[in-house]
Amino acid sequence: MGRFGMDVGTGTTVLYDAEGGFQYDEPSVMLGRSGGRGVSVGREAADLVDRIPSGSLAVRPVRDGVITDLDTARRYLRAVVRRVLPRPWQRTRLAAALTVPAGASPLERRALVEAAEEAGIVRVLALAGPVAGAIGCGVDPLDRRVHMVADVGAGTAEIVAMCYGEVLAVRSRRVAGDAIAAAVRRHVREQHHLSLGRDAAEDLTIRVGAVPDGGEVTVVGRDGDNGRPRTLRIPAGELHSVVAPRVAELATSLIGCLDDLPARALDDLAADGVLLVGGASPTRGLRAALEAGLGLPVKQAENPSTCVAEGAARAFTLPGVLETYARG
Repeated sequence: MGRFGMDVGTGTTVLYDAEGGFQYDEPSVMLGRSGGRGVSVGREAADLVDRIPSGSLAVRPVRDGVITDLDTARRYLRAVVRRVLPRPWQRTRLAAALTVPAGASPLERRALVEAAEEAGIVRVLALAGPVAGAIGCGVDPLDRRVHMVADVGAGTAEIVAMCYGEVLAVRSRRVAGDAIAAAVRRHVREQHHLSLGRDAAEDLTIRVGAVPDGGEVTVVGRDGDNGRPRTLRIPAGELHSVVAPRVAELATSLIGCLDDLPARALDDLAADGVLLVGGASPTRGLRAALEAGLGLPVKQAENPSTCVAEGAARAFTLPGVLETYARG
């Protein structure tokens, strides 16, 4: 039986084979082509957004970490699985540990599992994303010590404390990386009369994080006055001032998890720190804001955007983890 870890996020979908490594790491986008010519998914679909006539509809099957339409999610997951496993016999006994937000309701969690099952996956288990991220970074969630993981993606930001098979505390916020990119996009439009596509705004938000305050970033968009392409150089410090309050707000919404922890848990966390994972986790200032708010050291994962899917796949090889943390 093929066993996969699947992290179907708002921004990116990652599939990791428990035996063969990464199989898929592409944007969570599906494009329905006009004339009944089927669908495109992933990078192929994302590259066509804003380039094709309106007769082809691009959709993101997952929003805020959960699906918005069961039929859309089913078609998307089926297309992704067939991209990874094109031969029918490869899909006959497929099992997947599918990551879901720790703060998802039972109904939201079940909807995602059902979509995966209807897409042809024989056995589907739902595993909280922060728990999978811990496993992907070498943390044993069955350890007798308390571990804490902050998982910040495009649509959801969460922090989870776990110990010996128990989730001790959860804080979940359905405003994360996408909201920060949207603020940058809005600022550029209002202050510079330059319109950016969603992907361009996300790319700008990532790039500006690596530029010091005295530097500049170059961006290409549509001029708001004449509709023509225009290249603009924006001071990095200007965009840093846009990102900073959103990052501070996000961090503040997560740090309350400390209130739910027993006293001895803080001793473990002071020694081991907090693990930071997720595609939006490298956002400028986030790590520092969490350290200041929690009063604990925060460690950035080496592969923050893919360790969640990798951990979900590894869970199949760890006795007791799926039995304890996963739900069907």
